[in-house]
Amino acid sequence: MTSFLIALAVLIVGYFIYGYIVDRIIATDAKQPMPAYTMRDNVDFVPMATWKVFLIQFLNIAGLGPIFGAIMGIMFGPAAFLWIVFGTIFGGAVHDFLSGVISIRMNGASLPEIIGSELGRTVKQVMRVFSILLLILVGANFVVNPAAIIANLFDPTTGSIFTNPLFWVGLIFIYYILATLLPIDKLIGQLYPLFGFALLFMALGIMGYMIFGDVTIPDGFADGLYNRHPKGDSMPIFPMMFVSIACGAISGFHATQSPMMARCLKNEKLARPIFFGAMVAEGIVALIWAAATIAFIGSYDAIGDFKPAVLVNDVSKSWLGTFGGILAILGVVAAPITTGDTALRSARLIAADIFHIKQNKIVKRLMVSLPIFIVTFLFLLIDYSALWRYFAWSNQTLAVFTLMAISAYLARHRRNYIVALIPALFMTVVCVTYILFSPEGLQLDYTFSLSVAIGVAILLLFLFVRDVIMIKRHDGPERNREQ
Repeated sequence: MTSFLIALAVLIVGYFIYGYIVDRIIATDAKQPMPAYTMRDNVDFVPMATWKVFLIQFLNIAGLGPIFGAIMGIMFGPAAFLWIVFGTIFGGAVHDFLSGVISIRMNGASLPEIIGSELGRTVKQVMRVFSILLLILVGANFVVNPAAIIANLFDPTTGSIFTNPLFWVGLIFIYYILATLLPIDKLIGQLYPLFGFALLFMALGIMGYMIFGDVTIPDGFADGLYNRHPKGDSMPIFPMMFVSIACGAISGFHATQSPMMARCLKNEKLARPIFFGAMVAEGIVALIWAAATIAFIGSYDAIGDFKPAVLVNDVSKSWLGTFGGILAILGVVAAPITTGDTALRSARLIAADIFHIKQNKIVKRLMVSLPIFIVTFLFLLIDYSALWRYFAWSNQTLAVFTLMAISAYLARHRRNYIVALIPALFMTVVCVTYILFSPEGLQLDYTFSLSVAIGVAILLLFLFVRDVIMIKRHDGPERNREQ
């Protein structure tokens, strides 16, 4: 329990101290013109209450990530606790916060436009396609899983249509269409704060039971940080754990969501509590579920015998009773659905930015969205497990590009870029090692894969430093006054 409380305290302190440091670096300004007003169209650019924006941002980036990711990640052992804490503070929160602020300063620009403005036109074109495909993967992923869970709630012996997952797939998909097309303050703005509060309430209820219910959390730190995963050397902590725990530490998907809320924020000074704060809140949720998993099961050895959705249900019902069971269903069903719909909405916004199509009329929104809906439907025909694995790698790879773009932005504006560059290089090693070594990748030798990954990171560092030197040589003194 002591380790859990220390980790929780570090996350909270990290928000106030490191969040303040990063805020000083980016220099948020209360006088900064906000896209919610300057670009207002009452569809995507809409000023919204700060508490609503926070809960929507939290639910956008959370979904099942901090729950299922933490459960799968804790299989590797106590190292997962460290990655959740330090990955959240120094990686994920910086990534989400700075991408949100840069979007504000670019009139609510979507992620590919941000990346392209800093890393060049070619990278922009690649990121446009890459981002849309990633978002479609998210949308497709979060149709299948909740549909299957809902279908399993009904007695299969009745032969009812409600026991058929395809029925729920269709229903969820219809909801996705509505959430993608309607103004953000109509459906998302009304439902998301409720679901976001419920997800937080469930996590806090679980934490309260662990603290006051005399629960033992056998974190295993005293035995060392060695790998506890049942598959052993075929699933090494590095890089497999760092990909498994994505949304609970750092996730490229989040930077596709930050611009959505950047278009609704009333004041740039609110960016730290909204973006940095929502990521820390997600890290806390992941920490709670990692601790709850090992506390409920009692050891690392048996975690692999539980499916994440079943474990969430069992923990919630056992510790929180009937009400906990309701929250569990809400968590494993509503949370992924609300992530999936905003993923498709973000895909629409990116596509609209690419083709410079204003989204003030529903006919134009439908014109942009229809191809996205068709491709999402086709992705639903792919095996779900394969879909999720490729999403996980694509997600972390997008985080690398986002962090490199943020580093370039900070360097160009003569600000301390180390806060973004170090996590960018670290995640480069993670992603390259993963795609070379993993079963979903090239399945090469581990040492060779890691060596190549380190070489790629060194090359990126060299190219970045070269560009920074060029900036210092060619930029005039007026650069120092830029924001």
